[in-house]
Amino acid sequence: MKMNKTHRGFLAATAIAAAIIFSAAPGFAQNKPDKNGDEKIRPFHIRVSDTAVNDLRKRILATRWPGKETVSDQSQGVKLQQIQKLVSYWGTGYDWRKAEAKLNALPQFVTNIDGLDIQFVHIKSKHPNALPIIITHGWPGSVFELIKLVGPLTDPTAFGGKAGDAFDIVLPSMPGYGFSGKPTGTGWDADHIAKAWDVLMKRLGYKNYVSQGGDWGSVVADKMAMQKPEGLLGIHVNMPATVPVDVAKALNNGEVAPAGLSTKEKEAFESLNYLYKKGGGYAAMMVTRPQTLGYGLSDSPVGLASFFLDKFNEWTYSGGHAEQSLTPDEMLDDISLYWLTNTAASSAQLYWENNANNFNAVDIAIPAAITVFPGEIYRAPKSWAEKSYHNLIYFNEVKKGGHFAAWEEPQLFAEELRAAFKSLR
Repeated sequence: MKMNKTHRGFLAATAIAAAIIFSAAPGFAQNKPDKNGDEKIRPFHIRVSDTAVNDLRKRILATRWPGKETVSDQSQGVKLQQIQKLVSYWGTGYDWRKAEAKLNALPQFVTNIDGLDIQFVHIKSKHPNALPIIITHGWPGSVFELIKLVGPLTDPTAFGGKAGDAFDIVLPSMPGYGFSGKPTGTGWDADHIAKAWDVLMKRLGYKNYVSQGGDWGSVVADKMAMQKPEGLLGIHVNMPATVPVDVAKALNNGEVAPAGLSTKEKEAFESLNYLYKKGGGYAAMMVTRPQTLGYGLSDSPVGLASFFLDKFNEWTYSGGHAEQSLTPDEMLDDISLYWLTNTAASSAQLYWENNANNFNAVDIAIPAAITVFPGEIYRAPKSWAEKSYHNLIYFNEVKKGGHFAAWEEPQLFAEELRAAFKSLR
């Protein structure tokens, strides 16, 4: 059959996608059904093909840019000058192989749970009686935002801690994210992920463990706490769900804050009010049309990068300038991971699956700990937290760090986890 340009382009794209998936690890196949109940834990190694990396560079160089924003601030989104600077480096100076090496330097594995391959990092501490912890990333994050925790958590004596502070850590990629499998049907919501994480920890041989999360990771940790699986000793979250019913109602209806709120409660209300009115458009698109959004983000590297940079600007503790909290390489490691695994759409589907307000108060009885970072989407007041997390064993407000706290302030974050779980060892 004679091929026109469309046919040739489609086949080229298919070949690139195949190269990404099957060069990632020998024998690795995304979403491989576990028909025989296979619970094997298999070693995992990343090697993205040169074809895929070169294609990314070509697409970057072929970018068609829009006109400049018509305002002096970021009220219209990422400013043209900022994204052009980042993308110029992405296409000419950035080295994905260094990012790949960061992950391959860690012990990585894959195992099949409920018919889906889950890829994860698993590091055991050299110290005896280390506390097992599973830490879940969020969106638009990945395992990259957590790997700076490896040293401080597994080898605390080298980072200002004591041997008794040590953790064994498990860092999974959520379904549809990174090198984990992509769900081919519905049902992989936060509840399902929470159950899968308990299966994973038990499969690794841990009878007792704790769970931590930020962003979606907080939602997953909360779900685990509500499910109360045997062996889950407690949780720590840095994006807690604490908003009371009356406050949630006022926010949803666009009303003024309820009377009687304290200063910190009013500040929390105003932060959420901004998110609901001006800052939540990204989530509205993913909640309602993840597939439609995915077509653009999966075809344009700059579209993907600008979508993520918008949140890096807004959610880091940087005054709207992400480069003050994260290096260009750190941001591009994360963005490139989404691009090279083609997970823009599959990651967004989690919003569609979990169409709920993740800030509204939960009802959690098991031991829970909270750290409030100043650059978080909203700073949860202790007065609200105590009504949602009924066995609040630790609550602390720190002075630096944002929504990507483990990425921005890994040493501080590790110190918070040591303090948060001290009573559960």
